[in-house]
Amino acid sequence: MRLTLDTYAGLHSPLHCWWPRSKLVGLGVLMLGFACVQQVQLIPVCLMVTAVLYGLSGLPWSFLRSRLRYPGLFLLGLVIALPLLSGSTILWQWGPFAIRQEGLLAMGLIAGRFLSIVTLGMLLLGTTPLLMLIDSLVSLGLPPLLAEMTLLSYRYLFDMADQLTNLRQAMRLRGFHPNGNRQSWQQLAAVAGTLLVRSYEQSERVYKAMRLRGYGHSQSVKSQIKGWGKSADLVAIGLCATISLALIGTQIWLTVPET
Repeated sequence: MRLTLDTYAGLHSPLHCWWPRSKLVGLGVLMLGFACVQQVQLIPVCLMVTAVLYGLSGLPWSFLRSRLRYPGLFLLGLVIALPLLSGSTILWQWGPFAIRQEGLLAMGLIAGRFLSIVTLGMLLLGTTPLLMLIDSLVSLGLPPLLAEMTLLSYRYLFDMADQLTNLRQAMRLRGFHPNGNRQSWQQLAAVAGTLLVRSYEQSERVYKAMRLRGYGHSQSVKSQIKGWGKSADLVAIGLCATISLALIGTQIWLTVPET
């Protein structure tokens, strides 16, 4: 099992060359603008901007598909019932089931914003090494303690993944085949409990080892990322801010009632 975000961080593209601190601010401002969208007419603009940025990143589409799979299923489970339950304008009906216009528009709005914002987040994580990203967050005011905890959590996710792989392989060698009955669920719950106990014990060992090496008694390392990069990096922030403000302004204009 592979858990890594830096697979394509070494590519050479405009987004990879964007100064990490500026990239974090620029894409964050753009996400804020997308989150403020409340009119479904603006969703195509959000999707188009997201698609252009993803194309400039040079990341393969398989990278996005693999990371949208489970969040997409979760979102689908939340919004799939909206066209059937929300609204009063019926577009199509078959027996007790009816597709309503208001619910369909709400589903499109939620799904479009979700896809745009999550894709921008994947762009940020996929084009920036995690160490540089966390260093940029520290330079913008993130407490060093939170940064250190994030790095430790990310580091030991690999160990947990290896342990889970070993447990699954051991279960298969002993003839375990999940078939959805109660006994299978009990065995899977036992595996999850074993993994949690092992992770807790390992966290205690790591904490004690860090304390013995003086962790917590010295000043935290300060961020090594300074400034905002070159002029092109600042221009990119300005473009993101302009798009975000344009979306917010258009949103306000569309919601103001005509006199």
